[in-house]
Amino acid sequence: MQKIVIFDMDGTLIDSKKDITISINYVRQKHYSLAPLSEEFVVEAINMEVRNLPKMFYDTDNYEEKDRELFEVHYEKQCVQNVYLYEGIKEMLMALKTAGVKLSVATNAPTMFAKEMLTHLQVDELFDVIIGADEVTLSKPNPQMLHKILEYYAYNAKSDKAWMIGDNSKDIQSATNAKIDSFFALWGFSSHLEMEGALKTPKEVLNKVL
Repeated sequence: MQKIVIFDMDGTLIDSKKDITISINYVRQKHYSLAPLSEEFVVEAINMEVRNLPKMFYDTDNYEEKDRELFEVHYEKQCVQNVYLYEGIKEMLMALKTAGVKLSVATNAPTMFAKEMLTHLQVDELFDVIIGADEVTLSKPNPQMLHKILEYYAYNAKSDKAWMIGDNSKDIQSATNAKIDSFFALWGFSSHLEMEGALKTPKEVLNKVL
């Protein structure tokens, strides 16, 4: 029997809010001369179930290509400046890996940024698959990313066990849509939320999976 754990990245494995906010504010200032947003506002906006991020970040109805391009150019260098693993994450990942659990990442961030940050934090080699929204047609809560990872492992629902772990309702919904179990991470961006069956620390993942 295979045990497969699929992790969200931002707000679950890593705290990236400072660098995301810096790059958003860079675009706001360069293209729109808008005042900077707070990290708290940016995180809350990203985690909303229904939201219009272009409106909230740049006061535009749709993402302008010039904004996307400038953000990506700036964030490519910015993304590793302040990012860090949440306390207990590396130890939890290594314990799962040692126990033979298959580890992957499904993030709505672009794959290149995910790989760059996880490599910088020296945990990239613990994951078999790191997949971002650019590698599928629809991002979470659509289950495409999860299906792609499960196919990589030749997952059999009758004999294998798989979990999705994330800090966003979209992560939990993507797991439901993929017909696998999930755990809600309270240590990250959504620490203020109350979810049934939520995990307060990364160490609790070990108790559930092992």
